[in-house]
Amino acid sequence: MLRANTVVKENMFEFVECSNRTRSLPDLFNLLVTSADDEGFGQVGYGALTYRELVRLPGHSAPWIAMRFPDQWRDRYVERKYHEIDPVVRRAPTMPGAFRWDRLGQLFRLEPGERQVLNEAYEAGLKHGVSVPLFGPCGRVAVVSFASSRDDVNEEERLGRLSALAAQFHVAFSEIAHKVDSSRLTVELSPRERDCLTWVAEGKSSWDISVILAISESTVNFHIKNAMKKLRTTSRLVAVVKAIRFNLINPPSEHFL
Repeated sequence: MLRANTVVKENMFEFVECSNRTRSLPDLFNLLVTSADDEGFGQVGYGALTYRELVRLPGHSAPWIAMRFPDQWRDRYVERKYHEIDPVVRRAPTMPGAFRWDRLGQLFRLEPGERQVLNEAYEAGLKHGVSVPLFGPCGRVAVVSFASSRDDVNEEERLGRLSALAAQFHVAFSEIAHKVDSSRLTVELSPRERDCLTWVAEGKSSWDISVILAISESTVNFHIKNAMKKLRTTSRLVAVVKAIRFNLINPPSEHFL
């Protein structure tokens, strides 16, 4: 088990390092697909849900920016405009974090068309699905969806790592698409903001961090919200990824990856 966890960490760090180096959107998406496949989720889609991303890979129409699903399913999805009734597309902006597709029916009263999309996706070989909503400034919400054709995958065990992959990919994609040079960005975090984000990266809750730093939980949340505002995101996960990418905090030892 220890060796397996070590391999997972090595694969994740390799993804982070490679995504930081590439300046090609197709190469970056291929890297995401390869890394997700290592987790047992080799089918991947990336979409902009509440805004129109002008930069997208060739052959993709809104809301999808990039997609690597089975050809027949992708063609049917596009032809029938399933994005208009897809419960993942509809519900992701309301979800606080990564979620399993099979839990949507328990959380919401799905309409017949929404259930149809999920059922047909399953029949097309997408037996297990996980989506990660990613929140940006001005109400922007993107999503990275991962699916597996395997019967033996455990979505719950993969949620954290798939979330980390999604956030790192999303930040890297945005920088490449909009020609942002992260090495020239200047974001200044206070020592307390860095401390709080570092512990968030280690998988600690606000209450945990308040105990570790001997400050109130509300103060922890105050510093984290300030850091997120400076890093132009409303997502703790994306804030951590950006802070690591901008060398504001060190990569986590274990939990985040």
